[in-house]
Amino acid sequence: MSSGDTTSARHHPLAQLILARLREFCREPAAIFWVYVFPLIMVVALGVAFRNRPLEKATVAIAAGPRAEATLTALAADPRFAPRIASESECREQLRIGKLDLVIVAAESDAGYEYRYDPTRPGSQLARDTANDVLQRRAGRRDAIVTRDSVFQEPGGRYIDFLVPGLLGMGLMGGGLWGVGFAIVDMRIRKLLKRYLATPMRRSDFLAGIMLSRLVFTIPEVVFLLVFSHLFFGVVNHGSHLAVGLLILLGAFQFAGIGLLVASRAETLETVSGLMNLVMLPMWIGSGIFFSVDRFPALVQPAIRVLPLTPLIDALRRVMLEGAGLGVIIPQLVLITAWGVVTFVLALRLFRWN
Repeated sequence: MSSGDTTSARHHPLAQLILARLREFCREPAAIFWVYVFPLIMVVALGVAFRNRPLEKATVAIAAGPRAEATLTALAADPRFAPRIASESECREQLRIGKLDLVIVAAESDAGYEYRYDPTRPGSQLARDTANDVLQRRAGRRDAIVTRDSVFQEPGGRYIDFLVPGLLGMGLMGGGLWGVGFAIVDMRIRKLLKRYLATPMRRSDFLAGIMLSRLVFTIPEVVFLLVFSHLFFGVVNHGSHLAVGLLILLGAFQFAGIGLLVASRAETLETVSGLMNLVMLPMWIGSGIFFSVDRFPALVQPAIRVLPLTPLIDALRRVMLEGAGLGVIIPQLVLITAWGVVTFVLALRLFRWN
């Protein structure tokens, strides 16, 4: 390559724009905090809040009566219960407001029991069945067959394992929309786009440069989050690292394209902020960042499944938690790629310098 070709490549608009974005990012401590530090704070806060803890004791009240003490003694010997004796009125009130899982009334005339509980609360139903088992055994019941317990504790079934892929998707969404869309409108407000218009830079070079510079920030951001989750919470990727890397790149491309489209005509920060919140809110709620999308009714499932963030998080969880290969997540890969290509093409057609 001649010196002229080398100089031309070095000063190509695309390369210079990426370099300028990198320098601008490094000069803003606030941007570094939101990109690299805030996701870690989310992982730590939610990981600690929903960490694996010893099984909570069931709160049980025994209605005062002649057999209340004997019932209390039977349940207190089991570490799964926190029993106490209370009056009928107190039992009813505490059960109504959810401070009790179960109320037991020991009949005076016979050895029977009455269980009062809310069947719509899983903890209440579990407390009823467990208490009944303890009291029945104390009365002499025996198991018809012999069983044994085998404790299984492997990474993958904890909430933090479920959460990390969702936070990865959330970070890619926020980075693409705010890191791309907000940056473009900010340049439009500062009249920088008009200056770019006076240069021999093509519109495609400008938009591609913005997207590629975002990808440069994304790689260390995601790697940092994955390494931190592994070291501090033992989160393991059961699938291919190549598959995870491909999903991250396609996800970053997808949301960068959406960010470009949102900012293609916006002229104020208030407008682009409103548009980005409008785009992100359905995905914050419905795409399964913090809980499974299966919780939503079947009627809205088709709409939820085509949201840009849903296939990304779904594919990340299938790879990281289930060890799925690329062949299994092809539908998600196609949908993610389609979102990225369509939004970039639309942004290219709709984009205005001023």
